[in-house]
Amino acid sequence: MSRVARAPPDKLASKSPGRKKNGEREVPINKAYLGELISECIAVTIIITIGNSAAAMYTLYDPSPYQTAYWGVCITWGLAVTIAIYVTGAVSGTHANPAVTFALALYRGFPKSKMVPFWAAQTLGAILGAALVYMMFSPVIDIYNLAHGTDRAAGGAAGVFFTHPGLGITPIRAFFNEIVLTGILLLGIFAITEEYNTQAPQANSSALIIGLLVAAIGASAGYLEAWPLNPARDFGPRLFCYFTGWGSQAFPAPDNYWWVPIAGPFCGGVAGASVYQWLIRPFLPSRQKGFAPTATAAQPLD
Repeated sequence: MSRVARAPPDKLASKSPGRKKNGEREVPINKAYLGELISECIAVTIIITIGNSAAAMYTLYDPSPYQTAYWGVCITWGLAVTIAIYVTGAVSGTHANPAVTFALALYRGFPKSKMVPFWAAQTLGAILGAALVYMMFSPVIDIYNLAHGTDRAAGGAAGVFFTHPGLGITPIRAFFNEIVLTGILLLGIFAITEEYNTQAPQANSSALIIGLLVAAIGASAGYLEAWPLNPARDFGPRLFCYFTGWGSQAFPAPDNYWWVPIAGPFCGGVAGASVYQWLIRPFLPSRQKGFAPTATAAQPLD
């Protein structure tokens, strides 16, 4: 009696429809996709929890440990991004920013069908991060507002959670500022994660460089409008604050400002990614010569 040769169980699993490889373990595609969404949510939760806690330390305490050392706030935000990448990068690539997700969908082959779910997960993470900060600092917020004769409805301590224009900055100017700053962010991210860029850091150190890039942008221009750079970073906490006492200070915000930290980073992300894609990437020597990417090159975020 003839027998049909059977592949080993692990080979059968690898050929089963609806599954994808994840290291040495076979993970169903649906489960892997759920893991990506959870990862994005956790990444933004980490960033907002650490970053907004630094903002609380800066805003609520007198004397603030950061008032004469603003770089401390910037490096804290940057390291929050680095930690988030190290925690979740192997699962989702840690976009952690709708503007990054959009740029990767445009230029790096990230599936467009995943884009909106990623945005939702990132925004949920920002809401959860804001909720954790609120849980920790709400008594301090109340004491701060009482001491300064204000309250949440008047915008007291709102800067802990969401951004606003600084001295002399109109919403329109803030919009263009964020195009420039987020453009620099995406230009840097695309360069740092470019597989053909021989000057890029190795994959295991790119997270640190991206964090330092975020810190550098904040240190150079953070006082303009608190450098949102990330639509979820502002929108999530702003939405949370709308329901926890800040009301119209969060939405629509003075001068109807709420749209600026969303639209500015999206436009800036496309601009920065486009500059890299069309003005830098085509001229990379290793790409022109057809070299294969090195094993140590930083990989794209997707």
